[in-house]
Amino acid sequence: MQVSVTGRNIEMTDALKKYAEEKVQKVKKFLNTTIDAHVILAVEKFRQKAEVTINANGVKIHGEEVTEDMYSSIDKVMDKIDRQVRKHKERIWALKNKQHEKDVNIKMDIITKESVEEVGDTPHHIIKTKSFAYKPMSVDEAAMQMDLLGYEFLVFRNSNNGRINVLYKRKDDNYGLIEPE
Repeated sequence: MQVSVTGRNIEMTDALKKYAEEKVQKVKKFLNTTIDAHVILAVEKFRQKAEVTINANGVKIHGEEVTEDMYSSIDKVMDKIDRQVRKHKERIWALKNKQHEKDVNIKMDIITKESVEEVGDTPHHIIKTKSFAYKPMSVDEAAMQMDLLGYEFLVFRNSNNGRINVLYKRKDDNYGLIEPE
């Protein structure tokens, strides 16, 4: 991480420069790319201004803050920068997570198709075991839950009769219901 600290109308002390650099270095833990940071500390009459610009692999993050104390200005601007960096990191994480879900769904479709196509003496293997807590719901609620989550089937306890049911989506986009006797 490369940090440059510039002063305008201010005598740059080593302590002030070191404080600004240490604060900017804390952002490094959120961004795992090459980072260039430029800090400008300026004094205008009684106003102490801290301005930080971070360029992290093409992403530009900027913040500025004005108070009566330079150390306070640095703290406040770094709080702004931290929020922006976290927000950016959460967006990236959400996009990756969404892509991962698509990949898993595609893989599960392939596994399902392959297991259906297996015929003959080849033994079937359980690839994944999943346990879950289920709550009693009506068939309509189960159908709505399936639509919201994008599931092909849903195991649930029917609130009308208290039995375990399976609701599944048919090829013609209608629903099928399996009830035990």
